[in-house]
Amino acid sequence: MIRFDPDKHHRRSVRLRGYDYSSMGAYFITLCVHNQNCLLGEIADGIMQLSPLGAIVRSEWITTGQIRPRIQVDVFVVMPNHFHGILVIDNDCRGTLQRAPTVEQFGHPTSDSIPTIVRLYKSVTTKRINLLRETPGAAFWQRNYYEHIIRDDAELGRIREYIEANPSCWAEDRENPDGKTKK
Repeated sequence: MIRFDPDKHHRRSVRLRGYDYSSMGAYFITLCVHNQNCLLGEIADGIMQLSPLGAIVRSEWITTGQIRPRIQVDVFVVMPNHFHGILVIDNDCRGTLQRAPTVEQFGHPTSDSIPTIVRLYKSVTTKRINLLRETPGAAFWQRNYYEHIIRDDAELGRIREYIEANPSCWAEDRENPDGKTKK
């Protein structure tokens, strides 16, 4: 058993301190399956084949945009053991892309903030997956997630390309526990 050492074992937030994550803009999100288990499907010839668990992850991501008027689901991909997606928060309900402001703002979590959306998404997918697997209360996602505020159209384009190309690059992906494409 590893003993707790506060100098080594502390959680640092990857969030931008003081930033209002309910601000209009585009956000790149990555979630990883607990213990990097490849439960969401497999890559065959550069194409992701979803498992029933991967289908839940996909359908709930789409639902995220359907049930929140300010949220647009942009490009996303379900990978064998992780998920990448872009969410756009728009005060115009379905208008054009606005840049995420870089000025620090302070606010309370709202239903349309990135942390709240991700927390609820992880919760509902975990509940549905655990029901299907008959594993109530089991962890499905890693504890935290990666997010990145997309600051301009060029960056948005690069991240979209990265997401879309992810399945074809699985053999070289650092998240691939086998280090090779599964067939």
